[in-house]
Amino acid sequence: MGASFAIGTMAADEIVVGQVAPLSGVLADTGKDMVLGAKVYFDSVNDKGGVHGRKIRHVVKDDGYKVEETVRLTQEVIDKDGAVALIGFAGTGNVGELLKQKVLEKAGIALVAPYTGGEILRAPFNPYIFHIRAGYADEAEGIVNQLVQLNMKRIGVMYQDDPFGQAGLAGVEAALKKRGLELAGTGAYEKNTDNVAAAVEAIAKANPQAVVMISVNKTTAAFSKQIRAASTVAQLVNISVVNPKEIVRMIGPENARGIGVAQVMPYPYSPTSKIVREYQQAMKKYAPGEDMSYTSFEEFVGAKVLVEGLRRAGPNASRDKVIRALETLNAFDVGGFTLHFSPTNRVGSRFVEVTVIGKDGRLLR
Repeated sequence: MGASFAIGTMAADEIVVGQVAPLSGVLADTGKDMVLGAKVYFDSVNDKGGVHGRKIRHVVKDDGYKVEETVRLTQEVIDKDGAVALIGFAGTGNVGELLKQKVLEKAGIALVAPYTGGEILRAPFNPYIFHIRAGYADEAEGIVNQLVQLNMKRIGVMYQDDPFGQAGLAGVEAALKKRGLELAGTGAYEKNTDNVAAAVEAIAKANPQAVVMISVNKTTAAFSKQIRAASTVAQLVNISVVNPKEIVRMIGPENARGIGVAQVMPYPYSPTSKIVREYQQAMKKYAPGEDMSYTSFEEFVGAKVLVEGLRRAGPNASRDKVIRALETLNAFDVGGFTLHFSPTNRVGSRFVEVTVIGKDGRLLR
């Protein structure tokens, strides 16, 4: 009875929230920001007494962006740590494997704000995942729409050869087809490497006007630098999973200049909305010296959504009560950014805008 009680509900003095994220490997910079965003929000909640008088214990484990580690560590955070909810995992293939092995379903546990827009995690409907970001299909539509408006109709795709990259590729193809267009060329690279030589060669040969990159920080940086040296591609645009500051750091502002980056969250660098002000204040207080980023802001928003679910679940929240509570967040305004969940909807937002890296490395809207 003791074990089942610990797993099904929270210990009297704390609420365990689990996060499995890539703190090592090619996605380490992203993973660290993901954890930081959730952490500073939980710190601010704990400073105010927690939720129903209980402090949040944020249990973090490093999966190195490896699918088998994601599965093993998720099971560990559920079984050994007794997490009542999960937050901010990365990787379409990683989270997809959790669904395939029914890890979330068997535990009856919610995963809030995974850092992925993969359509396989959205359709068919899955009751355990609460998405706060637009899907890759939404991003692809927004990017292609903008490129076509700029009269760029020969569009290629550089993608990671796994479910993440394939989801983005399919999104771009669908957006082009809708406009009577076809892909002008593709180039792929293997997950967990930054070897993009074959992709550069394939894209340079096709010589499109623009390239949509479905890739992570290191590969985006490597490809951007190499393709510009090897071709006359006019415009590069990446989907939202990269941190522009990291791209600039890796290849310098001159090489990064002009790269477009899709965003699925409001601009976090200017305190124009209540949620951005709240995020900036929390970062200054709980993570002084750390850079602000879209990634940490996204998981800050995710943590706010989860905490509201924990509040609504009541003082004796169980995993199931948390799921039911999150379903009630219909038209939930986190502070100038509204999310919509219901018993039949788990995609809380379809917001997309494209930003550009400016000449000094700063991100422009």
